[in-house]
Amino acid sequence: MTSTRLNRIQGSATLAIAKLASEIAREGKDVITLSLGEPDFTTPKHICKSAMQSLRRGDTHYTPSAGIPELIEAVAKKFHTDNGIDVTSDQILITAGAKQAVFVVIQAVLDEGDEAILLDPAWVTYDACIKYAGARTVWAPTDRDFMPPDLGEHVTDKTKLIIINSPGNPTGAVFDRKYLEEIADLAIDNDITVLSDEIYEKIIYDKTHFSIGSFDGMHDRVITINGFSKSYAMTGWRLGYMAAPADITGAALKLQSHSVSHATSFVQHAGITALCSDQSSVDEMVTEFRARRDILVDGLTSIGFNCRKPDGAFYVFLNVSECGGGDAVAERLLREAYIAVTPGSAFGPGSADYIRISYAASRERIYDAMDRIRDTIA
Repeated sequence: MTSTRLNRIQGSATLAIAKLASEIAREGKDVITLSLGEPDFTTPKHICKSAMQSLRRGDTHYTPSAGIPELIEAVAKKFHTDNGIDVTSDQILITAGAKQAVFVVIQAVLDEGDEAILLDPAWVTYDACIKYAGARTVWAPTDRDFMPPDLGEHVTDKTKLIIINSPGNPTGAVFDRKYLEEIADLAIDNDITVLSDEIYEKIIYDKTHFSIGSFDGMHDRVITINGFSKSYAMTGWRLGYMAAPADITGAALKLQSHSVSHATSFVQHAGITALCSDQSSVDEMVTEFRARRDILVDGLTSIGFNCRKPDGAFYVFLNVSECGGGDAVAERLLREAYIAVTPGSAFGPGSADYIRISYAASRERIYDAMDRIRDTIA
């Protein structure tokens, strides 16, 4: 009774883990959730106030499907100032979350039989969107630093898209200019479009973020996606944006107009405030994430794990092969220690030895988790 397209994909592994953790918590167990990619901070008050003011003004009606002009202008300014990317209004689409941007743009670019390259590991939704489009995912292995050493070997005459995510989920890895230049050269030489998911752009430690869309020769072949969920603790608000060549944006807009219509009206006004107001709340959040990262990495190292310190986002991708592999460890931690993490197998065929641990939880909960991990699998 269901469509072939939907039978190609599975549900989100991260959301499935969260659902199971909630069920165990309802049984009265003290579950520590380290599986979701969601900041535990409250959305800054000035952003909430902006949304409430928008509601009082009556901003509760349809907007243009591409987004309100004021937010599009703010996004264009942000791209220019922060990323060195100059775009016009017809190249920008405001979406109901960055995930929506990923979905509509992959459907806009890929046809049946096309190939899209993903780095292994990669966020779970990319592969699902590729399959839904009828295309094929080509997995490119990464090295111990989660960088692609031989990406060019995976390019064929069917390759239409390369997807990159820096800072990355699930690894926290940050691409330096050298790697991005190699990807840019590969895209130019083989006429390939690049989707650059930069949702964790502002959550970065001791490194510089580079946008591949700002590189010479890449302006007309890069789709840059970003949003408000991570940097502004606005996961539930569902607001994202993308910039792409105008024909790709126009195609994505057609799909959006026939599905969600547009991002929520008063949320778009709050987005303007988030982008254009003081950014100190972002800096404070990143400072706290850094402290939590160090607590988690130091704790895992003291237990005996060889733990790489991530340069961005808020995840540690931990090799647990000596403890039975990612699936077994994730299940054991949830069943015995009441800690929810995500098995690495959700992120790619070569990542089954890993688990993803999110440190978007309080310091106290991270300390508690370290004690439970030590007692359970150390």
